[in-house]
Amino acid sequence: MEIFKYLEQYDYEQVVFCQDKQSGLKAIIAIHDTTLGPALGGTRMWTYASEEAAIEDALRLAKGMTYKNAAAGLNLGGGKTVIIGDPRKDKNEEMFRAFGRYIQGLNGRYITAEDVGTTVADMDLIHEETDFVTGISPAFGSSGNPSPVTAYGVYRGMKAAAKEAFGTDSLEGKMIAVQGVGNVAYNLCRHLHEEGAQLIVTDINKEAVQRAVEEFGAKAVDPDEIYGVDCDIYAPCALGAVINDETIPQIKAKVIAGAANNQLKDTKHGDIIHEMGIVYAPDYVINAGGVINVADELYGYNAERAMKKVETIYNNIEKVIQIANRDGIPTYKAADRMAEERIERMRNSRSQFLQNGHHILSRR
Repeated sequence: MEIFKYLEQYDYEQVVFCQDKQSGLKAIIAIHDTTLGPALGGTRMWTYASEEAAIEDALRLAKGMTYKNAAAGLNLGGGKTVIIGDPRKDKNEEMFRAFGRYIQGLNGRYITAEDVGTTVADMDLIHEETDFVTGISPAFGSSGNPSPVTAYGVYRGMKAAAKEAFGTDSLEGKMIAVQGVGNVAYNLCRHLHEEGAQLIVTDINKEAVQRAVEEFGAKAVDPDEIYGVDCDIYAPCALGAVINDETIPQIKAKVIAGAANNQLKDTKHGDIIHEMGIVYAPDYVINAGGVINVADELYGYNAERAMKKVETIYNNIEKVIQIANRDGIPTYKAADRMAEERIERMRNSRSQFLQNGHHILSRR
């Protein structure tokens, strides 16, 4: 991998390699873009096949966070960290303390949070060395479990997508197929049930399915049957890449809106469902409740303020649909365009400000 060529091609700002021999820390911090503000993105710990694979993952995820934060209306850029190692056996206190010192050294350019393979306890250790970390224990003033907040954002976004497809944002009487009934999806099902929606659910965890059946009157189906059920809305809330060549021909829903990351296996699948007339709520826009929630910690966490901000996911999905209709493009492209337009406006206003400042100084 020609790293500078890659950084130049996708306009990354910075990559930091962090090593601490004593604790075994090997971390890569990727900062993609800080036009809107400091880069916010989680720390992932994973056993990568190679160092190159770890670098690529950090870079890809950092760029994704730029778009997610921009589309969510946050004054934050995109970054991500990967720590190379097995999260089940390679963790130790010294590792996360050392990593915290590296973050502190960036002086606020990058703010981290938990991600795959890391926990609240790990964030607390990082917090021992730096304030530039979110998702810490509530005892330190954090927001706690983000699942209910993420779920509320998905619920709001789903209503906006439904409005485009059905002419009303009411979900009463709508048949909604929810794939996966984990923490986020369980809370989503609760909102949908309270509004009077009918639920079809599936999960490899039979207990989670049973809970949804008992509490929300949901109908249970096998995991591979969920794609073809007769429904109005399909909500992928588990694995990524579920919108693909095999599943698309089975889908009967008019709306796809769910909490899962990277739902499209390939961008071409976004084009196909667009041509089919399905309203797709782009995943990183609709599932931004979690990042909106932790971002509120930077101002001293206020649950009511965070929820008000999460409600705007409805407006963000509306904006994406407007751009898609305006430019005649699928919604997954429109989401990128919305994020890029916001970053560009800020970049232009900054350069204008700098130019004006220069004129004032030169006139003196």
